Amino acid sequence: MKKLTALLVVIVGLMTVMFTGCSNRDTFTKKTYRSGENVIKSIVFQVTDRELEIAASEDEQIHIDYFDGEKEYLKITVSDNNELIVESESDKNWTDFVGVKPAAEYRKIQVKIPDHSILSCSVSTTNENISISSLSFIEGITLDVNGGNIVFNRIGVGSAIDLTAKNGNISGTVVGSSEDFSISCSIKKGDCNLPQNKEDGEKSLSANCNNGNIDIEFVG
Repeated sequence: MKKLTALLVVIVGLMTVMFTGCSNRDTFTKKTYRSGENVIKSIVFQVTDRELEIAASEDEQIHIDYFDGEKEYLKITVSDNNELIVESESDKNWTDFVGVKPAAEYRKIQVKIPDHSILSCSVSTTNENISISSLSFIEGITLDVNGGNIVFNRIGVGSAIDLTAKNGNISGTVVGSSEDFSISCSIKKGDCNLPQNKEDGEKSLSANCNNGNIDIEFVG
């Protein structure tokens, strides 16, 4: 009887901790970054559980609109070699991970980048989508997502496109002809409309997908 009572006390205690974690909602504040006088040559996003919407800027500035929480937020820095770096930071305890996700609007990062002005862009996230539209990069772009889709429209590059998705799809349009690109594709548990291996081409396109489909078209 004493053992049963002790067990019930432990269970009630654990349930109390869990529900406290569920009710411990983070407060989010809207934030804005502008590149200003900084000369940015390349961009790196290394975030978790954030959706990214990337499009062309209407001026020569880089614009990033996002939400910071009290316990999860973004760290934005510019390195000595003019690389803009955006990283996820967190002060959460394990109990803070119990419960529902923040609302979708708080998990979204909206980015505007000057067209044809950035050497390279690398974007990585988890459990959310990456979408990018009507942008060209002097060198190339790398997109990597685990638990979401990569969707792009009219992406142009000077040298390379590198795409990786796990538990999600890769789909979109690339500016140019398929003859411009050497192509390397690997897919597991999905379909692909591109050849697994195509040599020749001044530029390169690499697409790797695990548990999803690859559907990429070339446009003029």
